Amino acid sequence: MTSRTVFFVSDQTGVTAETLGHSLLTQFEGQQFDHVTLPFIDSVDKAQEAVQRINAVAAEQDSRPLIFSTLVQEEFRAPFKKVRGLVLDFFHTFMAPLERELQQKSSHVVGRAHGMSDLGAYDQRIDATDFALLNDDGSRVGEYDKADVILIGVSRSGKTPTCLYLALTYGVYAANFPLSEDELESGRLPKVLDPYRDKLYGLTIAPERLQQIRKQRRPVGRYATPQQVRYELRAAQALFARYQIPYMNSTECSIEEIASRILSSTGIERRVRA
Repeated sequence: MTSRTVFFVSDQTGVTAETLGHSLLTQFEGQQFDHVTLPFIDSVDKAQEAVQRINAVAAEQDSRPLIFSTLVQEEFRAPFKKVRGLVLDFFHTFMAPLERELQQKSSHVVGRAHGMSDLGAYDQRIDATDFALLNDDGSRVGEYDKADVILIGVSRSGKTPTCLYLALTYGVYAANFPLSEDELESGRLPKVLDPYRDKLYGLTIAPERLQQIRKQRRPVGRYATPQQVRYELRAAQALFARYQIPYMNSTECSIEEIASRILSSTGIERRVRA
């Protein structure tokens, strides 16, 4: 199958273009895409260089490239009017209707989406990230009163990356605690977690997927055996049920989706808006 080249063009990091573009492309199953991000296009010269690069790809391939653009300044967008590809310009598409509805011209200021214009929000994310790192994997439990949520589950079920995403994106104070084999055998909630039951949220995962992840991490011993994996997951879900701990299956979910579902089901405030 022939791959279609996709360019994400931005005057900043390219995160917004990538996020919106990927969301649209996931709806086209069976298609293969080669992703290229062109960030920090902050001059006419750089814009023209980007157009030349895209046109070179178009000349080599049978199908024209797709271009997702979040360029703000009109002078940087202008060269792309002659590009040999399909341009999907998010600012052009949405800004004019917003200006009409709000009866106000937009400022066209670069860097508002992911910059440091709001230092308070930036500091909040940094503080929350520090908290997530210090309270990872049950390493420290003395600050659980500060946590917004404490993720629990068996090893490699997605707790750490979810905590970091919650912190970096939303400024949420997230800790995580692994359920050890001894705790799973007893069927009882670890004493250290008992005072924080209202903050607990469980993660589980399909046995096949967990075994695959564990094999990559530690292929020897019983850690990744089918029997051990199935036992731990059954015991963890029994613990969730016994203590009425809300939980979700993370098998087919991205980190973004896991975090969003946790926030939605718990009602935890997003201190920072993504």
